[in-house]
Parts: sequence; structure tokens; C-alpha cells
Amino acid sequence: MALSITSFMDDSLFSSMKKYNYFSMLLVSKGEGSVLRDEARYAFGSSCLLCFSIYQPFLVKPQGKLEGILINFHPGFFCLFKHRNEVSCNGVLFNNLYDTPMVSLKSGEMRSLSLIVDQLTTEMQQRARPDQDVLISYLKIFLITASRIKMEQRQGEEEPAKQPPALENLKNAIETHYKTLRSPGDYGELLHISPKALNKASKAHFNKTLTDLIAERLIIEAKRELYLTSKPVKEIAFELGFEDEFYFSRYFKKKVGVSPQIFRDTVGFNA
Repeated sequence: MALSITSFMDDSLFSSMKKYNYFSMLLVSKGEGSVLRDEARYAFGSSCLLCFSIYQPFLVKPQGKLEGILINFHPGFFCLFKHRNEVSCNGVLFNNLYDTPMVSLKSGEMRSLSLIVDQLTTEMQQRARPDQDVLISYLKIFLITASRIKMEQRQGEEEPAKQPPALENLKNAIETHYKTLRSPGDYGELLHISPKALNKASKAHFNKTLTDLIAERLIIEAKRELYLTSKPVKEIAFELGFEDEFYFSRYFKKKVGVSPQIFRDTVGFNA
């Protein structure tokens, strides 16, 4: 599957834990409830966009009726890392350790995104062989629009809602040292804060443990290397601070659900 668009009128598509080898976006037009992404739970309301990365487990639990559109696209069809300078959604809509998977939408924003979906659907349904460049163009517009909406929401946050300096320091430390520092104790020592206090702050602000944050950052980089490069798995493991290729493979499979080689075979640039 390169690109698919599916309407849903209930939660039957998402009532069990999903983990797909493509990016998924749920444009929810009606309904509210909660979504479990990885091991963190987030509340969502009507008129929103929910975004999930490749092989990222998620489960939707609505309260009442659920309606909307499911958009799936394979990284071989449109690679976020390759097009990161054109579409700034990587780290905004997808692959963001510190943020919710949800983008709340005002009525006009929902109409704008729905119109782009209609154009995508028309191109796919009215042509025997849809023009891939046209589809990619519409998908880019959708991603750019959704990213802008989310970034504007971030900028509009009130000062009290912003993260304390300690968490900003933690985020910077993880970005700098995730290849070499793997435990909460390492970051506690680096930042001169007790691991217990760091973990409590992480759970309160990011909805996940510090251990999960560190592991998720490492896995994001491993995924990027696996589907953007042809480097041997052994070389990637070494670059990420693993001395043992087989330990890296076990670690990756435990976190992602498939081995590094299967991940590369199913979502890699050469898949």
C-alpha cells in the first residue's frame, strides 16, 4: 500500500492495538475519547487530527460515536526524512517524544483539511491510474497545513503552560547524549537532579517515563538509519552505541515489534 484513504463510522478499525508499517492519520470529525500511543494515554475531542508513526502501536477508545477519515501512507511513497526541508512535520506531527499525537482543529481548519482529503480522494477514484505527483502534492499540502496548525497552537500557549527549565535541559541532554547515556541515573548525574525527580517531571509533562523517553529517542534514530541508508545493521548498532549487533537487534525488536532487518525490508527506501 502506497496511499489509502478510508472513511470510518465507528471504532472497529482501531478497537484493538494497531502497529502498521506506514504512517497513519485519523481526521476525527465526530467523537471524543482517549488514545493509547505506545504506553501513554491522551484524551481527544471532536474535530482533531491524530498522527502515528511507522510501527507505532496505538489504540483508540471513543466515548460514543466516532466518525472521520483514516489516511495511511507508506514511507516509500513519501519519506518524511527525505522531504524534511519541504514538509516540517517530522518532529511536529510524527516522531515527537515530548508532545501529544493530537492536533485540535477549529471548524475552519477542519474544513481546510477535509477539502484536501476530498481532492486526494477525487484523484484516486476518478482516474484509472492516479498521478503520483499529484497525490504527493496534495499529501504535502495536507501535512504542511496540519503542521502549521500545530505549531501555531504551540506558539499560542500561555506562559504558565510552558515547560520548566529543568525539562528543557533534559530534552537537550537526551538529544546530545542518547547514544551514550541510557539510564535515568546518567541524566540525573549530568543535570544534578535526582533520577526520581526527573522521572516524576517526565511523567507529569510528557506522559511517559524517563526510561521510555531515552529509548524512544534511540529508536527514532535507528529507524531513520534503517530506512534511509543501506548501512549494515552492525554498523548502525555501533554508531548508536551498541557493541553487540545481536543485542541491538533484540533491543530494537522489543521496542518496535519487528527485527531491524524486517523493518528495513518493509519500510526502507529499497523495500
